[in-house]
Amino acid sequence: MHDPNAGSFVEHSRLPRVSAIVLAWKAEPLLRRSVETLLASAKVEVEVVLVDNGCTTDDVEVLAKLPGVVVVGEGENIGFSAGCNLGVTAASGDYVALVNGDAIVEPNTLARLVEVVDQSDVGIAAGAVRLADEPDLLNSSGNEVHVLGVSWIGGFRERETRSEPTETAGAMGACLVTSRSHWDRLGGFDPHYFAYHEDADLSIRTWRVGLRVLNVPDAVALHRYEFSRNSFKYYLVERNRLMFVATLWGRRPLLLLAPPLLALELVMLLLAIKEGWFRDKLRGYGWLWRHRRHLGERRRQLHAERTVPDRVWMRVLTDRFNTPLISPPGVGLLNVLMSAYWRVVRRWV
Repeated sequence: MHDPNAGSFVEHSRLPRVSAIVLAWKAEPLLRRSVETLLASAKVEVEVVLVDNGCTTDDVEVLAKLPGVVVVGEGENIGFSAGCNLGVTAASGDYVALVNGDAIVEPNTLARLVEVVDQSDVGIAAGAVRLADEPDLLNSSGNEVHVLGVSWIGGFRERETRSEPTETAGAMGACLVTSRSHWDRLGGFDPHYFAYHEDADLSIRTWRVGLRVLNVPDAVALHRYEFSRNSFKYYLVERNRLMFVATLWGRRPLLLLAPPLLALELVMLLLAIKEGWFRDKLRGYGWLWRHRRHLGERRRQLHAERTVPDRVWMRVLTDRFNTPLISPPGVGLLNVLMSAYWRVVRRWV
């Protein structure tokens, strides 16, 4: 739905025009404050495109009355990927900001991210996401992406020590800004991801077209973060990891990485059996098989858009698991073996 009384940008404004896409899902206690702080952002003209993605409170109806808020969506959870895509279709800004409904931006955050993304060699500028209940600690200083396709938040529970933007393999989708032209160039998210890995996909594709992804330490968002563990999440994360690698990794990297990729699959299968989500792991294989035509078409599309060779863009990937959130069995040995293997084979990528 669209509120005809919703505010719009001031015509001919000299301020950068930012459309902030916010998904309203279930009952989120921080949603109203999240939208209100976005609208109060300094040095930018902001509209909030609020996507009703299955909100179970009256927050959408209340926020729709605020000047500067546009509401879309039918109240059905279509996933983070498709929800963001829907929001952008209703956006009118020159910049697209993705901000979680449980994230609170500081007044200068959007303006700072716009300033960084305006650099000619930058495609995505991501905020330094901090823990809402422990604001001195980072939720993410940028997402790491492993050569085997696993992605996780970097800098978790660390203190901020940076003063300048730093390159990162992936931008956390909880708070990022890109230009509308770059979003349109890449076509946004693949809605088949539903949730998880879509921000890694967008970030790696950005590196593959010759633009950088930067994390900006003085563009702060406070995030009510919870690391959930459930079978549906494991299903999506594992399924999406394989889709991510299958569509973005070149033929030669896939061939060279085949042994460790197969070894990781064995590890994840054993972990799934041990932790009780083996059926979800098998369900992911079934989904990939049923959607093999889409994966093939998307692989051809993504390799046609690439302008940077695999051996160049793959330098942003890591060969080590170094997060407390992901601890597969034998992770120490896995890191030693993977690092040694990657040092040897990467020269042929």
